[in-house]
Amino acid sequence: MSGYLLGFDVGSSSVKACLLDSETGRAVATASSPAAEMSITAVKPGWAEQAPEEWWTHVRNTVASIRASHARELAGLAGIGISYQMHGLVLVDKQGAVIRPSIIWCDSRAVPYGDRAFEALGESFCLSHLLNSPGNFTAAKLAWVKENEPELFSRVWKMMLPGDYVAFRMTGEAITTASGLSEGILWDAHEERPADAVLDYFGFSPDILPELRPMFSVQGRLTAVAADELGLPKGVPVGYRAGDQPNNALSLNVLEPGELAATAGTSGVVYGVVGHPAYDKRSRVNTFVHVNHSPEDRRYGVLLCLNGTGSLNRWLKQNLVDAFTGAPTNGGDYAAMNNVAAQAPIGSEGVVVLPFGNGAERTLENADPGASFHGINFNIHGRSHILRAGQEGIVFALNYGLAIMRDMGLSIDAVRAGYANMFLSPLFAQAFATVSNTTVELYSTDGSEGAARGAGLGTGVFADRGQAFRGLARREVVEPNQKERAAYDSAYGRWLEVFHSTLNTEGR
Repeated sequence: MSGYLLGFDVGSSSVKACLLDSETGRAVATASSPAAEMSITAVKPGWAEQAPEEWWTHVRNTVASIRASHARELAGLAGIGISYQMHGLVLVDKQGAVIRPSIIWCDSRAVPYGDRAFEALGESFCLSHLLNSPGNFTAAKLAWVKENEPELFSRVWKMMLPGDYVAFRMTGEAITTASGLSEGILWDAHEERPADAVLDYFGFSPDILPELRPMFSVQGRLTAVAADELGLPKGVPVGYRAGDQPNNALSLNVLEPGELAATAGTSGVVYGVVGHPAYDKRSRVNTFVHVNHSPEDRRYGVLLCLNGTGSLNRWLKQNLVDAFTGAPTNGGDYAAMNNVAAQAPIGSEGVVVLPFGNGAERTLENADPGASFHGINFNIHGRSHILRAGQEGIVFALNYGLAIMRDMGLSIDAVRAGYANMFLSPLFAQAFATVSNTTVELYSTDGSEGAARGAGLGTGVFADRGQAFRGLARREVVEPNQKERAAYDSAYGRWLEVFHSTLNTEGR
């Protein structure tokens, strides 16, 4: 089979789309919407909500942008794939209308509900069956709605993840996957089925879950209404959906045990594939069903997440660069900022940044201490020191999490990442490679391209993995700089001292 494939990456900052030529494996068009960033509503501290209708608006915008120059290719569309921000909660009624704004991934309000479930269900059960504490994931968010908004909860027909909702708008079918239920802590990895114990504990009817389908499969077709809204042919199959981090791994051809992927967008993630249900006893990193998992050939993704990655870098840019240069918000030049940061020496002459300012952090066992800056001396430190300390702080926080993954038995020697976001910074990429002593392979791809490749596998356009990753291009390899290793080790040691002192954690 052949044809064009359309992939969407529905994030909390923007929606990206990629039109892929299945014959060459190359992207022929890409688009992103909005031009700046989608807003996140925080009615109370620790809350984070978005309107699902806004995601759909930007899906339409990206298609319109691609259609302006590639209408002929879209007319021959063979499949659609969807990647989406993980752990969000979308609630719809029997008419398919959204009941309330989506509670998205970085919302912290449900932490107590997950903690109580962990205690009631038992640590042994949760770790062996759910692979995680219920924590602040989708099931706990739904429990918050049930208790605090009972009238709204009484109207719920289906709970959906963000990608389930976007697919629902396209197909009219309420569908989810084992990988999706796993990220919501609604999948029993031991029994290979929805987690009845979690549903029973929270008092959720099994009927609230969408229908289960394989990750790579036809999961509905574009309705006449959706086709008209999007300007696409009616009946095009939706052949794949996955959370953004499993999908990022797919986009980098990270599917087998021992392979690892990284991303450094709004959040920073390292995601390692294992062939057995490994877990951290304190759920500081999390394990979910990977996109190519099956009961016969099990694949799990161990996910390390740092919430405040690109968000910290953006905050520094807006407040230390844009505010003084008059650049428009979210405008300006990140490359120029990276050059300024590189003017400071390794370790930023003692300035330390703890990058925990974007909600409850999993590596901190769902604590939300906020970001903080330490060691600033008015006589010697300037903008370059703070900018560099921000990037180094992100690297050090990720390295702290990598130690947890190594304790779980993962071998972390090489990591694949998209040449995008913070990996566009030579300083960041080199610091990450050197501090973690890991080879970083950078590829010209992103989540929307990965979703398009997934669609090709799910619809049968690609017969196998070899065809699916034809055209995936490695751009650069960043090796650890052994000459800088001692300086980075010293800077990381200083960061750990501040980290443990400030957060009152036990030393690692």
